This record gives sequence, C-alpha cells and structure tokens, in this order.
Amino acid sequence: MKKQSRPPLKQALPSLWRLLRHFAPYIRQQQTLLVGSAIALVADVVLRLLEPWPLKFVFDYVLIPSAGERLAAVPVLNQLDPALLLTFSAIAVVAITILRSLASYWSTFGLALVGSRVMTQVRNHLYRHLQHLSLSYHTRARSGDLIVRVSSDASRLQEILLTAFLPLMVSILTLFGMVGVMFWLDRDLTLLSLLTFPLFGLATTRLSQRIRHSSIVQRQQEGAVAATAAESIGAIKLVQALSLQTAFANVFSQHNQKSLKESVETQRLAASLERTVDVVIAIGTAIVLWYGSRLVLRDALSPGDVLVFLTYLKNAFKPVQNFAKYTGRLAKAAASGDRILDVLEETPDIRNLPGAIPAPPFQGAVRFERVSFAYEPGHDRLKQIDLEVQPGQRIAIVGSSGSGKSTLMSLLLRLYDPVHGRIVIDGRDIREYTLETLRSQISVVLQDSLLFAATVWENIAYGVPHATRQEVEAAAHLANAHPFIAALPKGYDTILGERGATLSGGQRQRLAIARAAIRKAPILILDEPTTGLDQENEQVVVEALERLTHNRTTFLITHDLYIATRADRVLYMEEGRVIEQGTHAELMRLNGRYATLYQMQSAVHHNEGMSDALMS
Repeated sequence: MKKQSRPPLKQALPSLWRLLRHFAPYIRQQQTLLVGSAIALVADVVLRLLEPWPLKFVFDYVLIPSAGERLAAVPVLNQLDPALLLTFSAIAVVAITILRSLASYWSTFGLALVGSRVMTQVRNHLYRHLQHLSLSYHTRARSGDLIVRVSSDASRLQEILLTAFLPLMVSILTLFGMVGVMFWLDRDLTLLSLLTFPLFGLATTRLSQRIRHSSIVQRQQEGAVAATAAESIGAIKLVQALSLQTAFANVFSQHNQKSLKESVETQRLAASLERTVDVVIAIGTAIVLWYGSRLVLRDALSPGDVLVFLTYLKNAFKPVQNFAKYTGRLAKAAASGDRILDVLEETPDIRNLPGAIPAPPFQGAVRFERVSFAYEPGHDRLKQIDLEVQPGQRIAIVGSSGSGKSTLMSLLLRLYDPVHGRIVIDGRDIREYTLETLRSQISVVLQDSLLFAATVWENIAYGVPHATRQEVEAAAHLANAHPFIAALPKGYDTILGERGATLSGGQRQRLAIARAAIRKAPILILDEPTTGLDQENEQVVVEALERLTHNRTTFLITHDLYIATRADRVLYMEEGRVIEQGTHAELMRLNGRYATLYQMQSAVHHNEGMSDALMS
C-alpha cells in the first residue's frame, strides 16, 4: 500500500519551527513592536466578530420587531425607539469598520516592519556566513544557486511570511471566535454546518501536498537557471571567443523551460484548490440557509440570528479557504527557509580553533613540517613537504601545472588545513592564530587579480579600511601604477568596470601590486604575477615586484624560470613533492629536471628573439 503523504502544513511545521528557533534572537530584538502588533491583531479579530451584530439588531428590532419581542434576546432593545436604534446601528457599522481598519493597519504594518527588519538581518548574516565558508564548500556549490538563496529565497521568505503568516493568524483566530459564537447561538445548526469541514480537508490535503512538491522542484529549477546564467556571464569573454553562446543559451533555455513548467503546474494546482473550496463553501451555505430558515419558522431562531449565522459561516469558510491558500504559501516559505538554513547551518571547515589568539606582528620565518594534503581522501595533492624559510627570503616555486604549487600557498593562508603535518610562522602553528590576524599579515598577488566596480583608490585600499589618499598614492608609485592612473579621466577617482575590464592586464596587475603594498604585510605570495603580459608590461611589473618584495618573506609561483633566477632559493615540484631545491646556480650544477626545463625555456626565448630580429 502506498504510504499516505502528510498535509503540507504538517510537513512545513518542522521547517517553520526550525526557522523560528534560528531567527528567535532577531525576533526578540523587535519585542515591543511585536507585542503592540499582536494586540492590534486581537482587536482586529474581535471587531470582525462584532461586524454583523448591528445588522441583526436592525432585522430583529426595526424591520421585524415581532421577532425581537417573541425571542426577547435583548429585552432593553425592545424599549428603544426603532428610529434611534436604526441610527445607532448605522453609526456602529461605520465605527466598527473604522476601528477594525485601524487595528488591521497597525497589525499589518507592525508585523511587516518586524518581518522586514528580521529578514534584513538574516540576509546580512547569510551573506557574511557565505563569505566565511571554506573553499571546499564553494567548490562543491554553484555560485548562481547561492546567489538565489541570498537574494530570491530570502526575499520570498520575507514576502510569504508577511502575506501568509499574518493572514493565517487572523484566519485561525477569527475561525475559533466565530465557531464559538455560532455554538452560543445554536449548537445543532453549528454542528450541521461543520459537517462540511471534513469535505474541505479531503479536498485540500492532496492538492496542497502537490503544491508543496511542485514549489520545491520549481525553486531547484530557478537555482539551476541562475547558476547557468552566472557561469556564462562570469566567463562571457571566453564564451564569445569560443562561440559558445548557442550552447549556453540551449542549456539556459532547458532549465528555464523546466522552471516554467513547474511554475505553471503550481499555479494550476492552486487554482484547482481555490475552486474546490468554493464548491464546499456553497454546500455549507446551502445547508445553513435551509435548516436555519426552518428554525426561524419554528420560532427557535430570529431572522437576525440566521443573518449573523450566515455571515459568520461565510466568514468562517473564508479563513478555512485562506488556510488552504496560506498553508500552501507557508509550504513555499518552508522550502525557501530550508535552503537558507542549509547554508547557515553549514559549519566552515576552516575556522578559529578554541583558544586561538591574535597573531603578533610576524617576523616572517615560515616552516612546513612534513605537510600532506588531499582534496579528496586517498588522493594526496601534497606529500610530506618539508621547507624552512628565513625572514626576508624569496622562494620561487616552479613545476608543471597540477604539481601542487598553488595548493601549498593555500595552506599557508589557511584556506585549507593540512591532513598531516603543520605549518609554523615564527615558531608557532598557524592554527593557533585567529584567521583574520593571520591573513591580514599575508599579501597576495594573483595571476588574474580581482578588481571591483569601484574607484581606483578604493580598489587599492581594500583590506586597509583607514588608508589615506597619500598612502594609496605611495603604494601606486611603488607599483609603477601612478602614471597610468593619473592619465585616467578622473585619476584615482575613476570608477573601474567590473573585474577591472576597462584596464589592460598589465594595469590590473600593477593595481594588485599596489593593493598588496599598502597592506605592508611581512609575508607575500605571488601566484603567476606576470603570466599573459607582453614584454613591456612584464618589465614594468617585474620592477614593481622587486620593490614590493624587498625585506619581505616572499613565495613566488611561476612558470617563467627567468624570474625564478632572482629568488634566494628555488623549489621544483612534481606530483605534490619537492623534487629539487636550492639556488638557481646550485640547481643548474645539479643538472636535473630544473636545469633541463631552464635550458628549454632559454632556447625558446633565444629563437623568439631571433625571429623578432628577422621580422624587424
């Protein structure tokens, strides 16, 4: 037998409870506003219950006074002048509506303000948490999907909680209040009218479950759409260069079509649910109208009582109808909330250990002690690395692609932790320092340095929040960047395109060097800083690097062995091991793999020089 699926609200409740527990600290900060909104909410419900009573008094004591006399429900009303009672009832209708509107406004606005404040804090927390998650997590995750979680899922959660949770609370409280008053008016008629509620349950449970499932699939497809778009737009230069627009457009279209299909299915199911509930409401109204009228004919109820009963029943079914609609929305909120909490509950692999201390100013002595590392268990990327570097030394790390050069430097930055062994700076394991104070004393210049859509001076000053313009300009002078910056339309106030697309490769590298220089960090990592540069730009960058590395412990990853010759020591790596190490002269005398590679590069450079001479 197929297992019965739980209703969507039951499935959503654990997620909603999980959300409530996680967001409780933020909610408590809005306690005063929340209490005031709750009071307004209760007032709104009470006033909703009072709305049909002026009409009852008009029917029973003005239009059909004999009914009021026979039943004598409120004897004092029989003694009032009908015209005066009519006037009071008309005024009461307006007064109740005005007061209810004010209560509804304050409850809606107050809770909306609470929700907006809480979700703003949650989105900030989510973004900060993502920034601190380990590289291993970001390697597995798709950036587009993470963007959807930060923006779309957080916004959807906020919107749905405001458009579903608040009306649902009003609906539930109103329903209980109305059923209570209906029992007070006539128990048998109330029980008869409630017979339609099981019909509602049967009609809505299965459809609501399918709505929840369709919503989850739709969110997954939206994440896939965003991820595909982010990948293609982030690499638009390569996409256009290789004429991959059609291929990416086809993939995007497939995901987009699947998202559309699930969206249409969700809307179809929601429409079916609402129309089904309409039929159930009609059945309940017909039952009350038939049996209530029979009670009036037997003088068991007054016409005004039936009017109140019908009004309550219609309004009672409205909360029930809303319950179906809003539980479906809450199921969607639960799906978005789960996606947010999945990220927030992800523990960074790399974090401050208990008892971690702020790092003192480094002298720059670095030691790798039998360090091994693997991205996946059983597939070592680094194997038993031993290396000792004195303060101020320049170490060139060379070798074929995939030999572990960049991975070695990632461990020094604690982007990953070794599987075995340890890394020591100034005699202390780097895991004993806080991440922020460790990384603040290590500067990095990458092959493809990231620049932001901000001014030139802001790009240089990133990482040094209180840097002055004088310090920025001094760093630019050191990096040979000042001349081209001065030639920009607004100089240091020129806003760069995203990722520095408006600059040449050499200009981007010089800005990256200036950014590293302004940090004045005692340890420097240069990862292929001259790759892809022409001879003129390379010469300018190399001169800047010479000044930058002065008196700094420097690790230079490079394929250009001509630059490696300037280092105090050269490490040649293959398959995660240091195969050879020593000065350039020592390795040339050794006549091993480094010497062979250097001789090959020298021959290539010589041939290129001959070709250039002939061409000129």
